[in-house]
Amino acid sequence: MPTDTLPRLLRRNAASMGARPAMREKRHGIWQTLTWADYETLVLRLARGLAASGFRPGDRLAVLGDNRPRLYAALLAAQALGGAGMPLWPDAEPGAIADALGDASVRVAVVEDQEQLGKLLAVKDRLPGLAQVVVLQPRAARGEDTAWLRDIGALEQQGAALQGPVEGIAEGKPGDVALLLPSLDAPGAVMLSHANLLAAAHAITAIEQVRSSDEAMAFLPMAWVGDALYSLALGLSVGFTCNCPESPDTARRDLREIGPHILAAPPTLWDFWLADIEHRAAHATWLKRSVFGWARQQAEQAEALREAGLPTGRLGMALRDRLVFAAVRDQLGLGRLRWAHTGGTPVAPAVWRLFRAFGVNLKQSYGPAELSGLAAVQPANPVSADTLGLPVPGTELRIGDSGEVLARGETVCQGYHAAAERMRAARDADGWWRTGDAGAFDARGRLSVRDRIAHLGRLADGTDFVPRAIEGRLRRSRFIDDALAFGDGRAFVAALISPDRAALAEWAEQRHLPAASFAELLALPEVQLLLGEEIGACNADLAAAARVRRFRLLAGPLRAEVVVARLDRDCQRGIAVTRLAAEIEALFDHRDKAIPVPGEAVGADREVVHA
Repeated sequence: MPTDTLPRLLRRNAASMGARPAMREKRHGIWQTLTWADYETLVLRLARGLAASGFRPGDRLAVLGDNRPRLYAALLAAQALGGAGMPLWPDAEPGAIADALGDASVRVAVVEDQEQLGKLLAVKDRLPGLAQVVVLQPRAARGEDTAWLRDIGALEQQGAALQGPVEGIAEGKPGDVALLLPSLDAPGAVMLSHANLLAAAHAITAIEQVRSSDEAMAFLPMAWVGDALYSLALGLSVGFTCNCPESPDTARRDLREIGPHILAAPPTLWDFWLADIEHRAAHATWLKRSVFGWARQQAEQAEALREAGLPTGRLGMALRDRLVFAAVRDQLGLGRLRWAHTGGTPVAPAVWRLFRAFGVNLKQSYGPAELSGLAAVQPANPVSADTLGLPVPGTELRIGDSGEVLARGETVCQGYHAAAERMRAARDADGWWRTGDAGAFDARGRLSVRDRIAHLGRLADGTDFVPRAIEGRLRRSRFIDDALAFGDGRAFVAALISPDRAALAEWAEQRHLPAASFAELLALPEVQLLLGEEIGACNADLAAAARVRRFRLLAGPLRAEVVVARLDRDCQRGIAVTRLAAEIEALFDHRDKAIPVPGEAVGADREVVHA
């Protein structure tokens, strides 16, 4: 049985382990199970229904919503017909959705609920090529144009009524474009073939232990390449169970219930978990705090030895694990975790070291969407917090003359859809793909990536600095929820700070500081001094030229709205910079009121920004 496309892998899994769970979805607090046999039946019914509605090879189908089994099934149904799927960011605005659907000539869109349907209705006039919209929730389709809009149950019923083979269901070809991943900061969706995605999945199985009996979480946004790789391609390739949380708000709680064996999670989640661990430890009894502090110190020393490739004491590790760390992992839902990958942006070295010290096999990886989500991953040992690991099997990496990371291999994408100029610039004369990332290899051949070349900063005196590295260190403070650093072409580095509301409110309450609102709280000198000292502590890890000299506190969300929270951080930054242009400019105007960092002052005035 051929297994060279995603639908063919589904057919294999249904035949070989049909009764085993393929996916679970939590609805109304109860986990609902979809077996591999059920999964195949659902995909075939949707494919037959789509074919009967005019969907043909080469057509595109988009999905819009949170992680839902039927949205994954819709992608596979389109692929089974020789078409391609296009997962969209669930938090994207109607205008961005219209641009993505129009540029990709999407014929059918499958949406989760009334909220997502409303976005399409708002831009319906801009999408003459969108022939049909299918909604998962039947009530969302009531009262609308039934020729253009239908619920997924009706599409399934139409497919179930068709008997025998249906023309067009051939499960695609390896070289077919399987997914188009939208780019929010440049024209042209990234086109990934079945062969691209499966090459990346096979690279994971070559370096990590993955079993068909494993449990995994499908909670990354479907438009992120990490979800396409780990939930879709790797899940189908190995046959483990993917679990979809009830909502993004319940994802961490649902993860604790599942207790995954493997995990792909962004750096922000590890930051949150560590802040939660430290908060719990700070509010524990004196005895528990003391034991935790001792275990943490010993574990950090042991991790430093392991990072250097030196032996560590197994007896001490076992004692610390029994007394402290096993319970910590269980509270987070990581008690059964065998390995975890994190990527997108580098995780802060201190965070990475602590989780590894706690017994979590956390590995940083590198892989933009154009490389199918994986090009390098950290080995087991020796490993360094400052590197992203070694190239994975099947992928070649090298550093170009300008310091850019170049890639070649089976995971390199098919190009950008309808963006010929961008495509020509992406590949050099020797076939190497230009990633746009600034990187280097160390003496052991391990890759490190500084940032996007376009995002690197250079001060007025010519000194280089990396905004992303500064922002990562600032977010390490439990009092800082988010941060953006600036200084390109300026005399110094400054930052916009979005404080952590809960942590700051608790700190102020303990000191009986009066404030009627969060904005008033940020205006208190004691609070501004606290944040200044926190930034000063982060500065201690930075080169002198890269230290933050001035900052402003924002009472509102930093990265646009809450709806942008799950977008790729590069896209978030672009949105935030546009929206906060005036506040950014004011950071460098000495006539403006901004807050100096203790010991790093450039100005002496203070102001809270109501963003």
